[in-house]
Amino acid sequence: MQRRTVLSLAAAVPAAALAAPGTARADGKRSVTTIDLPAGYQPEGIAIGDRPIAYFGSRADGDLYRASLRTGVGEVFSQGPGTPSLGLKIDDRDRLFVSGGTGGDARVVDARSGRVLRSYRLATGTAFVNDVVLTGDGAWFTDSYNPVLYRLSFGRHGSLPAAATSLPLTGIPFTPGSVNANGITRTPDGRALLVVHSPTGVLYRVSTRTGAAVPVDLGGETLVNGDGLLLEGRTLYAVQNRLNQVAVIRLARDGGSGRVVTRVTDPSFDVPATVASYGDRLWFPNARFATPPTPETTYTAVSIRKP
Repeated sequence: MQRRTVLSLAAAVPAAALAAPGTARADGKRSVTTIDLPAGYQPEGIAIGDRPIAYFGSRADGDLYRASLRTGVGEVFSQGPGTPSLGLKIDDRDRLFVSGGTGGDARVVDARSGRVLRSYRLATGTAFVNDVVLTGDGAWFTDSYNPVLYRLSFGRHGSLPAAATSLPLTGIPFTPGSVNANGITRTPDGRALLVVHSPTGVLYRVSTRTGAAVPVDLGGETLVNGDGLLLEGRTLYAVQNRLNQVAVIRLARDGGSGRVVTRVTDPSFDVPATVASYGDRLWFPNARFATPPTPETTYTAVSIRKP
């Protein structure tokens, strides 16, 4: 894929960008509801921190793109390694944690400069490092091809470790060469992890001590095609990518049970993969998995009001 030019958000914003369609905010400022991503970008992951900036990873070559939620103006700010950048999370130190997909790795990138702070080899064989969640003491990554979780354990003051560790998963079915465990987040009480199994739609509660996974009781509901997960309080948003919908789930504090409150779709959805939140809106990159990718294929990130 042809390399994309690195732009600068500090540059003057074109008048056309100021006129982008959006919604009025309570503070009088406007914010866009759709962001155009570079042609051929093949987005998958999204991360938003405490500032109105969204970060996206490319399945094509691992480039990282950031865009203003107020203007929609964006830039490629960190060149990829030529392998995918999938799940993303950002912490309060402006460090972006990136899942490396088939590269079998992860990296931590400075969200301001784009500099790679540290890279980690997670797997030596066939792998698909898919998603990541940050907890108080580290970062956890799923591998959709292998029954294992990878962990970066933070040191003093959040310092990055020299190497990752792994935790074997038990209790979740794995079919070789297929996407199995996918999205990951923590339980509301922070004592365990939640992982969705895409083919069956079963949501699992996983012990961070043993790796043992137990199905979450959703009253018979499933999350087939489950992809990115986002937890806010006790509300879990679960993207069901090829179904073009997001399930809204009210969880028990320990994450052992929950209730599907509603499922939401939108005409702007075109196989959304993951989800992030800012203010009263949820943001989704349209991965367009059903559309054969070309260098000219268009991609967007879209948003809806929180249900």
